[in-house]
Amino acid sequence: MSIATKRAAVVCSGDVIGYEGAWHTVKEAKTDIGPMGGLAVVVTWEEGGTARFPAGDEVILGEPDSDNSTH
Repeated sequence: MSIATKRAAVVCSGDVIGYEGAWHTVKEAKTDIGPMGGLAVVVTWEEGGTARFPAGDEVILGEPDSDNSTH
């Protein structure tokens, strides 16, 4: 019997993410309420600016010094 799984992304400061055709370094990642009332992840870039992503099971926020073996 197989179990369905999803891919997950662990996001924390210092991570480098491809976004809108360029590489950006995460300065800060936090949760917030989205425009439709759902959970959102707000990422502030070292290069300036922010991005807002709908959150779900596939997004996990981590601490830079946490012991996460997945990032």
